[in-house]
Amino acid sequence: MRRIIAVMLTMLLMLSLSVSAFAAEVPSGVEDGVLTIAMECAYAPYNWTQGDDSNGAVPISNVPGSYANGYDVMIAKQICEANGWQLEVIQSDWDSLVPGVQTGTFDAVIAGQSMTAERAEQVDFAGPYFYATIVCLTTKNSPYANAKGLSDLAGGSCTAQIATIWYDTCLPQIQGANVMTAAETAPAMLMALETGAVDFVCTDMPTAQGAVAAYPDMVILDFSGTDGDFQFSEQERAENVNIGVSMMKGNTVLREAIDSVLSKMTVEDFNELMAHAIEVQPLSED
Repeated sequence: MRRIIAVMLTMLLMLSLSVSAFAAEVPSGVEDGVLTIAMECAYAPYNWTQGDDSNGAVPISNVPGSYANGYDVMIAKQICEANGWQLEVIQSDWDSLVPGVQTGTFDAVIAGQSMTAERAEQVDFAGPYFYATIVCLTTKNSPYANAKGLSDLAGGSCTAQIATIWYDTCLPQIQGANVMTAAETAPAMLMALETGAVDFVCTDMPTAQGAVAAYPDMVILDFSGTDGDFQFSEQERAENVNIGVSMMKGNTVLREAIDSVLSKMTVEDFNELMAHAIEVQPLSED
């Protein structure tokens, strides 16, 4: 018995050492004092591209002459200020964000990503840094403008951004809907609605609020709290409402440093900052 116990203790020690060694092997990415983050730079109000540094925009390092701004940039600046880091923003397409973190191309992604279980298998998350309700968008003259629940959207054509909970899980819940090909980007999704290619789209509340500011003919369909809302388990809903900062698996140093900032912010702080992002997004003046 003593020998068995000794063997078990030895195995536990070896496992502990291997886990510690793994954690030590994962670089924080900020050893140089620079937090390099990626985002689409085309997903207002979370992030967008503009031609100057107005309203606190920062240069996009891989797109000379262009600047990034939006809620994600504002959050990133607060994180960097609190930790004494410089901020570097890289433009990257949506589908390349997770692979880029996994390969160390950039330190973190701050790009309106939902903290889903599927993503959490591939990356670690800090946060949340926003809580976003899932809604639909249509136009004021649409026959669906007065919809009170998902059943009222039956028969309509729709889309959402590719590789999102909106397209993969939400739209299939609308019985009788004609689900079109997924949009490559959020702007492409909104343009499909604006041009009449689809009757409605599915997105989150901040994206919808930004769209209404940019396109006054659009209206938000918010079924939350009703029987006609999208149906998820409590865990699924929490995963897809919570927006987080992703980084390489095992990067506890960076995760804890970012969480130390986000944990001090309240829901009211997040909402006020998002309202400011919507106010200053370029298209809101059109």
